[in-house]
Amino acid sequence: MTRIGLLSDTHGLLDKRVMPYLEQCDEIWHAGDIGSMEVLQTLREFKPTRAVYGNMDSGDVRYSLSEFYRFRVEEVNVLMTHIGGYPGKYNPWLIPMFQKETPDLFVCGHSHILKVQYDKTWNFLTLNPGAAGKQGWQTVQTLLRFSINKHEISDLEVVELARV
Repeated sequence: MTRIGLLSDTHGLLDKRVMPYLEQCDEIWHAGDIGSMEVLQTLREFKPTRAVYGNMDSGDVRYSLSEFYRFRVEEVNVLMTHIGGYPGKYNPWLIPMFQKETPDLFVCGHSHILKVQYDKTWNFLTLNPGAAGKQGWQTVQTLLRFSINKHEISDLEVVELARV
């Protein structure tokens, strides 16, 4: 079993209150708008980290990451990008990627809106952890934790932190 901590949209601020929620995770995934190499390096030093760059990331972050990331964890095929959309309203450039190889799990960020939704058309789970940072209009900082055991995604937890 692999325990995942999923966050997005830190925008250069890794709130210290987030870290205890990542302690029991085996991996950290960041769905873009990291904001700085310092945030990425802190995550990488803490746990193995998989990440994509977001539309607000620049220079060194973009240079070290890609816009799309396909990978497997146990038996789950994952596709992660920053600007993805949600079932019925995906960004159009994703459809050919789904047709070529449909993921079991689609992960994105960007909207600052936490969303967990199963796509019945494409037959995969979509996860957007919302925003773990403080930049933007949201009043609650959010992240997700979940487990992958062989081909099963389970134990999904929503973490909410009051924005201070």
